[in-house]
Amino acid sequence: MSRPEVRLSSSIFRANIEAVRDRVAPSALMLVVKDDAYAHGLSWAVRSAVEAGIDWFGSYDIRTGLSVRRLAGGDARIFAWATSTDSEIDDALMQRLDLGVGTTDYLRRIIARAEALGTTARVHLKIDTGLHRNGILPEDWASAVDEARRAERAGALELEGVWSHIAEASDEEDDIAQAAFLDAVRIVGETGSVPAALHLTASAASWWRPELRGTVSRIGAFCYGIRSAEGPELEGVRPAASLVAKVSAVDGDRVTISLGSFDGLPSTLSGSLVGTPEGARTLVSIGHTSSTVDGWRGAEVGAEVVVFGAGAQGEASATTLAERIDTVGEEILTRLTPRVRRVVAD
Repeated sequence: MSRPEVRLSSSIFRANIEAVRDRVAPSALMLVVKDDAYAHGLSWAVRSAVEAGIDWFGSYDIRTGLSVRRLAGGDARIFAWATSTDSEIDDALMQRLDLGVGTTDYLRRIIARAEALGTTARVHLKIDTGLHRNGILPEDWASAVDEARRAERAGALELEGVWSHIAEASDEEDDIAQAAFLDAVRIVGETGSVPAALHLTASAASWWRPELRGTVSRIGAFCYGIRSAEGPELEGVRPAASLVAKVSAVDGDRVTISLGSFDGLPSTLSGSLVGTPEGARTLVSIGHTSSTVDGWRGAEVGAEVVVFGAGAQGEASATTLAERIDTVGEEILTRLTPRVRRVVAD
C-alpha cells in the first residue's frame, strides 16, 4: 500500500511570502518556522524562504534556531523565545541567536552565561501586555530594563528588541495591549536608544490591523497558506501543502484510500468532502490506516484523492477541515505523523 503524501509547492510558498511581505511593509517580515515549519518540513521551508529573500526567522526554541542557522547561514537573524537551559543558552550565544526574554530570572541567566563565555547576548525583552503568556509584568519592567542596560554597558548584552504577544480576541483588548506595549517602549527609550526591533503582532493582527504593527511582524501560518479559523480568505495567499492519498481498493460504490487516523487524520472528519478525479466526494469513514470515500465512475486502484490543498474540490484547505471540529488549520497539519511523506512537488 502506498503511503499518503504532503506535497509541497515551493512556488506557492514563495508567492505567499511575497504577498505577506507586501501586506505588512514597511514592517519587516519574521517568518515563524516552529513545529517543523508547521509540519511542512524545516529544511524545505528555510531554504525556500532564503530564496525568497527572508532574513528574519522565528524559531520558538533554541534547538530549532540552531537548525535554522545551519540551513540559512550566518547572516540570518533568528529569534528564539522559549525559556531554555543554560547549555542551550550557550549554544544560542555562540551561534548569535536573538533571545526573547520574558522573565527577570531568564535575563539574569543569559547575562551570566554571556559573561562566562566572554560574548554578547542579543536580547529582546518581552512585556506582558495582558495575555499572561510569559512576559515581564509592567510593575517589574523598569527594573528589568535597568538590569539589561547595566549588562549592555558591561558588554554582556545588546538590547535588540522589545516584543510581546496579544490575544487577538477583540480590537478593544488589542488596543489596550498596544498601549501597554508603547508605554514599555517609552520606558526603554528613557534609558537609552530605542531598539530597532519592536514586534507585537503575529499573523492575524499583522494582516488586518496595520496600526498595531511594529518594525517587525512575526508571521507563520499565513505564509504557509493557513488562514485563521472562521477568518476570511487571504488575498494572494494559497495553501502551500496538499494532502494526497491513493486509492488502494475499489468495492462497488465505495473506494478505500491509504490514509487513516494512524496517519494523524482525525476520525471526527468523517463527512468531509475530498477531491477525486470526478469531483468532490464524501469521506465516509476513517479507519486506522485507511479510509472509505464515496466512489465515482471509473475509479481504479492508484487514483489520487486530494484531502486538502491544491487540486482539492471538497473542503479545499486544512482550515476548512479544522473548522468542522472546532480547531485551527495548523493542528490538521502538525498532527500528521511520519507515515505521511513530505514530497516537494515544485
